[in-house]
Amino acid sequence: MTAMLESWERRCAASSALRFLDINLRGIGQVMFQNHPGTGLLFLAAITWGSYAGGMPQVAFGGLLGLVAATQTAIALRVDRAGLAAGLYGYNGVLVGLALPTFLAPSLLLWCYVLLGAAVSVVATLGTANVTKTWRVAALTFPFVLTTWLLLLAAHAFAGLDLASAGGDTEFLDPAETNPLDIAAFMAGVFKSISQVFLKGDAISALLLLAGLAVSSRAAAACALAGALLAVITAHLLGAESALISAGLLGFSPVLTAIALGSVFYQPAPRVLVYAALATVFTVVVQGAVNVAVAPLGIPALTFPFVLTSWLFLLPQQHFSPTTEAAS
Repeated sequence: MTAMLESWERRCAASSALRFLDINLRGIGQVMFQNHPGTGLLFLAAITWGSYAGGMPQVAFGGLLGLVAATQTAIALRVDRAGLAAGLYGYNGVLVGLALPTFLAPSLLLWCYVLLGAAVSVVATLGTANVTKTWRVAALTFPFVLTTWLLLLAAHAFAGLDLASAGGDTEFLDPAETNPLDIAAFMAGVFKSISQVFLKGDAISALLLLAGLAVSSRAAAACALAGALLAVITAHLLGAESALISAGLLGFSPVLTAIALGSVFYQPAPRVLVYAALATVFTVVVQGAVNVAVAPLGIPALTFPFVLTSWLFLLPQQHFSPTTEAAS
């Protein structure tokens, strides 16, 4: 695997087109903190499969459009070369590109909206990073959340953007709609908690994402699966709405929290894993709180619960030994 990666690096060094492809693949991988082109390729396969399986191929196109637009914007803004090469300016763009076609009906204006959002996500990434570095925490997916929230809220004011297809995780939790724990629904919730990181409710997509994580980091893959299991169990014990749990809508932010704290920002160790587990459980609570808070606004929570919880648990980092500068 190392030899293949070295060979790929040599080819990228000799070809600007391959280097651009490499940057974009790494940008997809950075959604789950992985700086690896093979991971990005498997993630892209997961996005494509999940979009077509869900009958929404436009979402895959939006993700690619957002990714490329964000990368081009970063190049035009002359961002730092190391961050650009690692894909750190593309991951928020791909998420914006996936989210907007998920919640807005396809139209020419929508694609212009995706281009706008992807470009602004780079500006938001630079700005957020300048602020958060003071506290030695990363921007995470906050630029994606902020940009997408503003674009979706603004869509209510513009007749050219159709919000009829909006849905996802904007619902209130209704304890009256809880059901007994069913193994099939439980496993669906676990896998879809992973795939919903990319706004996909598909088990095959989840397996491709786990494979992509394992290519770069087995610890990250293990944390993702453990985070999904812990999130689903916690949500069931708290009496959350069963349909939301089995759709993975209460687990995707906890999955990201588990990866970030369990394998990226801290060296894996027993104390760290307990700390990450605590943060993962709390992310489920924050997810419920944010869902309720944003529901009247008609927008989804997106990954804000992950961002908020991770920032909270990263601030006291002096109690652990941080890894080298983490991905996103």
